[in-house]
Amino acid sequence: MPISSLRLIVPLGRPITKQFMCFTAVGAVGTAAHYAILVALVHMLAADPVVASIGGFVAGAFVNYVANYHVTFQSKKRHEEAIIKFLSVALLGLGLNTLIMAFATNIVGLHYLVSQVIATGMVLVWNFAGNRVWTFREATCAKPRL
Repeated sequence: MPISSLRLIVPLGRPITKQFMCFTAVGAVGTAAHYAILVALVHMLAADPVVASIGGFVAGAFVNYVANYHVTFQSKKRHEEAIIKFLSVALLGLGLNTLIMAFATNIVGLHYLVSQVIATGMVLVWNFAGNRVWTFREATCAKPRL
C-alpha cells in the first residue's frame, strides 16, 4: 500500500494521530515488560494467568509513566500531580485488563496470550484517552527529547 493511500486511512498530519503513534511506540516497551513478566510467572512459577497479568501490568505501567511523561506528552506537570492521575487511569485500565483476561481465559477458554493481546488492545485505547485528556492535558504532541 503506497504512503498516499495510507494517509487517507490514517491522517498522519493530525496532532492526535502523531501523539497516539508516539504513545503506542513508547507503550511497546511497557507492553514488553508486561508480557515478559506474564510469561515468566505462568511458565516458571505456574501462576494463574490472570494473576500473572496483574503483575505484568503493574511493571508495564511504571515503564509507561516514565516514557509518556518525558517522551509522548513532554509534561511539565509536577510528578505529585501527574502520577496520581496516571495511576488512577492505570487502575481503571488494570480493572478492564483483569476483567477481559478472566472472561477470555476462564469463560471463553482462549489461550492466555491470545486473551492478553485482546486486553492490551482494548486497554491501549482507554489509557491513551484517559492520559491525553486528564493526566497530561496541558501537553501537545512534540518531538521526543532524547
